[in-house]
Amino acid sequence: MFDLLIRGGRIIDGTGQTWFRGSVGVAGDTVTVLRGDTAAVAAGRVIDAGDAVVCPGFIDMHSHSDLMLLSEPRHEAKLRQGVTTDALGMDGLSYAPTSPARLEELLTYLAAVNGAPPPEVRWGSVKEFLDLLDGRVACNVVYFVPHAAIRVEAMGWADRLPNPAELARMQELARQGMRDGAFGFATGLTYPPGAYSDTDELVAVSEAIRDLGGFYMTHARYSLGDRLLDPFREAVNIGQRSGVPVHISHYHNPVDGMGERMTALVDEGRNAGVDVTYDQYPYAAASTVLHSLLPYWVHAGGPAALLSRIQDRRIRDEMGDSVEPQWGLTLDHYIFSHVGSEQNKEWEGRSLVDLARHQGKRMVDAICDLLIEENLDVAFVARTGNPDNIRAIARHPAQMVGSDGLLTGSQPNPRTYGTFPYVLGQFVREEGLLRLEEAVRKMTAIPAQRLGLADRGIIRDGMKADLVVFDPARVEAKATFEQPRQYPEGIDYVIVNGQVVIDQGAHTGALPGRALRSQ
Repeated sequence: MFDLLIRGGRIIDGTGQTWFRGSVGVAGDTVTVLRGDTAAVAAGRVIDAGDAVVCPGFIDMHSHSDLMLLSEPRHEAKLRQGVTTDALGMDGLSYAPTSPARLEELLTYLAAVNGAPPPEVRWGSVKEFLDLLDGRVACNVVYFVPHAAIRVEAMGWADRLPNPAELARMQELARQGMRDGAFGFATGLTYPPGAYSDTDELVAVSEAIRDLGGFYMTHARYSLGDRLLDPFREAVNIGQRSGVPVHISHYHNPVDGMGERMTALVDEGRNAGVDVTYDQYPYAAASTVLHSLLPYWVHAGGPAALLSRIQDRRIRDEMGDSVEPQWGLTLDHYIFSHVGSEQNKEWEGRSLVDLARHQGKRMVDAICDLLIEENLDVAFVARTGNPDNIRAIARHPAQMVGSDGLLTGSQPNPRTYGTFPYVLGQFVREEGLLRLEEAVRKMTAIPAQRLGLADRGIIRDGMKADLVVFDPARVEAKATFEQPRQYPEGIDYVIVNGQVVIDQGAHTGALPGRALRSQ
């Protein structure tokens, strides 16, 4: 007898092959594929799928749910999209392994990205952090050793390269994180302290996790060389030198015509024997923390030093126009998505230019004053993407889907609530950019293969019961830039480890998620 029987749907198994008619039985946390008449099959519950699609649960290869999962374990923004596994530690901006003092610094520095944990909840190792999530949240998680955490632990917030002892310490911390279950090493090379590194440092840390099966996941160094392809050439070079696979986060560039050049670079790397893949979100906008606009040297010494430094008018004069973004864009396109305190919430949804004009200040002064007042807890959405490049990059076989969703603030990037249904509804149904089976594969089997999850990502006898049931004619992202916190339509059921979490479009309150471990 099955605990659950999903009867008669169109099964898209995740492999990219065409759909077939069948039923899926769930016993405990595993699945069995059934053909033919199932009228006599006994089950504790039956869901009649009709013409809906039944497919594996979606794997979000780039999320920033690290701390919000601790305070909002129902994780509705993702579960309602069909996401059953979230990747944490992205951009190297996370919190384990760490020591108590360094953890508090990281919590301050990254609050606008990842939120804050409950006041009484703290941890040190990767194992301790994963244990906090295991069986206590609605979706599964996978974790990557974050460069920021191990660099700060080894050498503080110093704006320099590590000495041999410090580098050896980083390598050991990365190995420790892998032994605790991490899947690889993640960097964010446009954010201090990761920005203070060089290629040799990243190769050395990557080499340390090679024999443990880890791979290198990177938010590339956008300021490098031509600022177009050179940042990604560095990523491929790190894979070539270290012998580990490379996965590039949120692969995109807003400059016209870059889509084809970027996919050609991936092909070039793969043809040279480097295992290169990437993830991407479908919205033409970025999102990050406000203090990322400040020059790297201003961040040296950590959050307390940063806040002290930007109070100095001479420092502000030295920064001057450097707070303006690259590629000739303006801060009119940068919209506040999150401001930590209630007294400044009114700026969420308004631009940085609006703030400076309203206050009658130079841009550098408006930014610095707000960061001081909010203890760095400010984020923005940058409406700077290129839809044509997004579509060119999405078609490549090495592409996977990652939301890069920030859960902070009232005006997040709509990717937080809409990424996966947007691909299914807009890219597949409305534009015909991808076959439905291929889109599902990019959300399921390909990321499972990259992570080495042998029991997820495909519907096959004995696989884990992470499943989604959606209506391909109705699935649609409702999130917009004006109203981003809207749940999608057409995703009716989501099952995580055999338990129904989304039931006829409503969250059941179940928390069956697991901290998946590589070792």
